Amino acid sequence: METKANYVLIGAFTIVVTLLLLLFALWAAKYTSEKDWRNYAVLFTEPVTGLTEGSPVQYNGISVGTVETLRLAPDDPRRVIALLRLQASAPIKTDTRAKLSIQGITGSPFIQLTGGNPGSPALADVDRRETPVIQTEASALQNIADTANRLVARMDQVLSDENVKRVSNTLANIESATSAIADQREDLRTLITSARKSSEQLSVTLTTTNRAVESVDRELVAKLPGLIAKLDSTLSRLDSAANNANGVLADNRNAINSFANDGLAQLGPTLGELRLLVRDLRRISDRLDNNPTRYLLGRDAPKEFEPK
Repeated sequence: METKANYVLIGAFTIVVTLLLLLFALWAAKYTSEKDWRNYAVLFTEPVTGLTEGSPVQYNGISVGTVETLRLAPDDPRRVIALLRLQASAPIKTDTRAKLSIQGITGSPFIQLTGGNPGSPALADVDRRETPVIQTEASALQNIADTANRLVARMDQVLSDENVKRVSNTLANIESATSAIADQREDLRTLITSARKSSEQLSVTLTTTNRAVESVDRELVAKLPGLIAKLDSTLSRLDSAANNANGVLADNRNAINSFANDGLAQLGPTLGELRLLVRDLRRISDRLDNNPTRYLLGRDAPKEFEPK
């Protein structure tokens, strides 16, 4: 009995030790696994249609993890929170950006990480939260959708009822103008013929004018040296006359100054006396014209005898 009891204790101890070793191995494996991976969150402001849990996450085309969970933001259902499980060695920087991409044309969507300047700090060192948040940027699909929405809005503006009415009126006016032009076809043909003849005459006139201008240019070029010589001679004479005038003025500057100071001062009274003299002469002339005998002899002229 005592021997059998020892076997039972030894077996129980072996089983307990084995279980402990197994639990330690599982814990060590989990710890190692968790150490090799790191969780990040991405907050999308656009629909993530087709993205599911387990979808791949790539960094510049290299697979670095998967999508762990997807859920709506509790404070804003228009946003989607994606929890990513990425390799701890993945260089997630503060300027790393996440966006939705599609594998090929008909492939399933996945999350593409881009950016990450080598000089930028690691996101985990700056964002001290348990789950750092990677910033997002609009995907190509979102850009296409936004562009399509803008185009549709502009098309709505262009194809408004008012613009359609204006286009209809313009087409009606064009049709009316076309009809009027068709009715005046003969007049237009005559006008075009006249315009062609006028153009031909204008061309001939321009040719003649060009020849005349060339002839005048030749004559002017031929006469230009003589004209320049005469002009030079005239300018030389004018310069000589100006020099002579300057010399005369310089030689007679004292006399001119004396006349300007004294002569002009005496000229005023002289002109006054001359004005009085002219007035007296005018009076004498008037008296001579009216009664010369009385003015000269001091009596009236004798009266002529008139027989009765």
